[in-house]
Amino acid sequence: MTSLIMIGIDLIAIAVLTFAVYFPRHHRKDLVAAFLGVNVGVLAVAMVLGSSTVSAGLGLGLFGVLSIIRLRSSEIAQHEVAYYFASLALGLLAGLTSTPSLLVGGLMVLIIAVLAIADHPRLLGGYRQQTIVVDVAHRDEEVLRSHLEMLLGAKLVNLSVIRLDLVNDTTMVDVRYRVPRHPVPHESALTARIHNTRTHEVVR
Repeated sequence: MTSLIMIGIDLIAIAVLTFAVYFPRHHRKDLVAAFLGVNVGVLAVAMVLGSSTVSAGLGLGLFGVLSIIRLRSSEIAQHEVAYYFASLALGLLAGLTSTPSLLVGGLMVLIIAVLAIADHPRLLGGYRQQTIVVDVAHRDEEVLRSHLEMLLGAKLVNLSVIRLDLVNDTTMVDVRYRVPRHPVPHESALTARIHNTRTHEVVR
C-alpha cells in the first residue's frame, strides 16, 4: 500500500514539473516524453532495488550512470539538463523510500520549486547568449565589442572569441549580453526611417 502511495506522489510530482512548469515555458513535446519515461523508469528500478541491503549504493550508482547519458540525436540546453536531473531525483526519492515522510515530500516539493523559480522568464530575463559569426576578422577585442554592441543594440557583459579565421576573414564569438528595457532602433533602420520621412516631405 505504501508503495502505491509513493508511486502516486511521484506521478503527481513529475506531472507538475513537466506539464505545469516545463511545457508551458518551452513547448518541446519530445522532452515531455523523455522526462516522464526517465522518471517512471528510475522509479521502477529504484523500487526493485529498495528491497536490497545495498539499495542506497545501487541507487546512487544508477543516478550516476543515467546522469551521463547524452542524446546525440538532438542537442538539449542546459536548463533542459536540469529538468532531466530533477526527473531522475524525483524517481529516486520516491523509489528508494519505503514509507511516505515529510522529508521526502519536502525534498520533492523543493526540487520542483527551485526549477520553477530558477527557470522563470522574469528571472534575469534581460540576459541573452548567442554564438555569432562576424564577417570581419577582428584582432582588436575592443573594436569587436563595439561592433557587436552596435549590431545587437545591447550591452555586452562577456565576450569570448572562439575562432579567428584570417583566411576567410571571419570571427566566431560567444557573447553574453543584456537587452535594454527600451531597445534603441538599429542605426540603419533609424537612418532609413529618417530618409523615408524626408522623401515623403519632398514629394508632398
